[in-house]
Amino acid sequence: MRAMETKTDGQRGDGPLILLTNDDGVFADGLAALRREGLAQGYRLAVVAPDRERSASGHAITLNHPLHVEQVAFSGGGEGWAVDGTPADCVKLAARAILDSPPSLVVSGINRGLNVGTDVYYSGTVSAAIEGVILGIPALAVSVAAHEGADYGPAAAIAWRLAAAVLAQGLPERTLLNINVPSLPMAELAGVAVTRMGVRRYRDMFDKRVDARGRTYYWMAGEVLEDDEPLGTDVRAIRDNLVSVTPIQLDLTHHGLAEAVSGWGLTLEG
Repeated sequence: MRAMETKTDGQRGDGPLILLTNDDGVFADGLAALRREGLAQGYRLAVVAPDRERSASGHAITLNHPLHVEQVAFSGGGEGWAVDGTPADCVKLAARAILDSPPSLVVSGINRGLNVGTDVYYSGTVSAAIEGVILGIPALAVSVAAHEGADYGPAAAIAWRLAAAVLAQGLPERTLLNINVPSLPMAELAGVAVTRMGVRRYRDMFDKRVDARGRTYYWMAGEVLEDDEPLGTDVRAIRDNLVSVTPIQLDLTHHGLAEAVSGWGLTLEG
């Protein structure tokens, strides 16, 4: 690694600049597959990603210490930037400090493992895409349904098809696409479904231990509970070997309930 010296407009290709990031680390296999496919298709890319795995970091940003950035070289050529911060930090830095101009699109992934249902609230992959949207940049989050032995090729091809569609069609403000792909050869995928967020529950497990100084500590893990999800959800789509494309909006307001609560006659006088 070497310290970052200058800003950049990205690597190779013509057309709009696309920022690649993730939460698995700058040298993760999923990001490498996404980058290779994008370069093969002639896109102009910039890679700014965490210097190590930051899974389940949510939308944390770093305020209690400085962020260090180092330029890294990829096997096969090209360079990127490794940040000792969170995925959201990476997007902020890329758009506001590292790149000469903000990117036209943020693509976050390809994540090792699904980000469906309530996973999106914990996911660093999705949060990086959300940060792009907060900054006014259209964004995609891409994940594959495997933790070990994942085949990222189909997910990379699908990600760039959707990236091209977003660049051509645009997205509404404060909206992103969350894409999840079964870990299957392209020929075995059942199709593409536009879905809504389902529910993915976990049975939390805590492994209690004691260190050499007698202090108690815990390792936290979780086991997915296989609920019967209805048709139309991202969780069900993956079980049916469908690629799931879920539009997500940043507005979490329950507008129907807000209207009902307005009728409660709430005042400061009891």
